[in-house]
Amino acid sequence: MQYRKVVFAGTMGAGKTTAIRALSEIAPMSTEVANRQTELHGKAQTTVALDYGEIRFGDGEKLCLYGTPGQDRFAFMWPILARGALGVVVLVDHSQVDPISDMTRYLERFAELNRDMPFVIGVGRLDSNPAFGLNQYVDSLSQRGWPYPVLAVDVRRKEDALLLIDVLLTMVENTR
Repeated sequence: MQYRKVVFAGTMGAGKTTAIRALSEIAPMSTEVANRQTELHGKAQTTVALDYGEIRFGDGEKLCLYGTPGQDRFAFMWPILARGALGVVVLVDHSQVDPISDMTRYLERFAELNRDMPFVIGVGRLDSNPAFGLNQYVDSLSQRGWPYPVLAVDVRRKEDALLLIDVLLTMVENTR
C-alpha cells in the first residue's frame, strides 16, 4: 500500500478539524482540548497537536490527512506535520479581521519549509463580508507571484472538502 500525505493549515476556527472529519473514511483522531483563549476565538475546543484522518483509493493507495494546530504557540508542530507532505490546503476564515494576512502568514511559513510544495486556498464564511470577495485573495496572491488556486468552500460539506483535495492532487500530478 502506498501512503501519501496532505496537510490542512490555517487559523484557529478556519475548519481544519471539520474538513478532516468530513473527509476521513476512518474515525478521525483529534487532539482537541478546551479552548482557554476564548479572546482569540470563541470556539469551545482547539487542536493542540494534530488531527488525523484517511482517504483510501481503489488502487490500494491511502491519503493521510493531517490538520495542524492553528495557534502560533503550537507552530512547532507545523514542520513536523509538513515533512513529506504532497502539499498544503490553507483554510481561511473570511469572517476574521484580516483574512488575507492570515492566509499570507500560513503560506509564508509553509513555503519556508518547502518552496516547491503546492498550495490550495479554501476560503470559508464568504457570506460574512460580501463586499470583500475571492478576487481580493487572488489579487494578493498574484502580487506576490503565487499562482495558487482559491476556492470558496464550506468544509462541513464533504464535496467542498474533496474539491480542495482533488485540486491539490491535480497540481501534484501536473508537476511530475
